[in-house]
Amino acid sequence: MNRNPKDLWTGLLFIAVGLAAVYFAQSQPIGTAMRMGPAYFPTMLGLLLTLIGIVLVVRSFLRPGLPLGAFALGKVAWIVGSIFLFGLLLRGMGLFIAIIVIVVLSAYASQKFRWPVALLLAVGIALSSTLIFITLLGIPLPVIGTWIGD
Repeated sequence: MNRNPKDLWTGLLFIAVGLAAVYFAQSQPIGTAMRMGPAYFPTMLGLLLTLIGIVLVVRSFLRPGLPLGAFALGKVAWIVGSIFLFGLLLRGMGLFIAIIVIVVLSAYASQKFRWPVALLLAVGIALSSTLIFITLLGIPLPVIGTWIGD
């Protein structure tokens, strides 16, 4: 009956995450469109994600698609581990080093991983993130953390 299992599972995942966002946002005041409360953005984003999920589930019954492949648990572990390590390194090593670590480790999950390309991409993202978030937006994050020097 289901013709596109990728769309089905993606849609169900979007619905679950969207409804979770709406549920958890309800502990804060939502406000109005003119005076948005802290729950307004997560609620609207969760509802939009849920709507996209419903469209994908319906589409999975209407359009043919490819079957699901094997779940790449090792690759997911590299990506989740790099996010976890980013959180641990951000204060101690600073934004610049933490971004290099997350980009290189998550890129390692790709079959097309190449060291020179990953390092170049990591340095470029680290430089642009430092410029945007610290210099232009003034977010109080250390560029170089306390583990390296003050």
